[in-house]
Amino acid sequence: MGLISEVLLLPFAPVRGSGWVIKQVLSEAERLYYDPATVRAELGQLEEQLEAGEIDEETFDRQEDELLDRLEIGLRGGAGTGDGTTR
Repeated sequence: MGLISEVLLLPFAPVRGSGWVIKQVLSEAERLYYDPATVRAELGQLEEQLEAGEIDEETFDRQEDELLDRLEIGLRGGAGTGDGTTR
């Protein structure tokens, strides 16, 4: 039965392959997004923007909270469950 279903589904192989590629790209993007080193670098850039007067305190606080949330997720290892969601 498995051989017959594989033969019948052969025309859909490119679609299944594309789905796999998309899943791999998404997984890597999530890994980079939640990578603690990346988040720390962004926190440093954010602080430099505040000190240079490019952003105000309110914007800094909001963006810092978002980055700290990402850092917490990254340190917990909750990024990249493989299905496009985080834990």
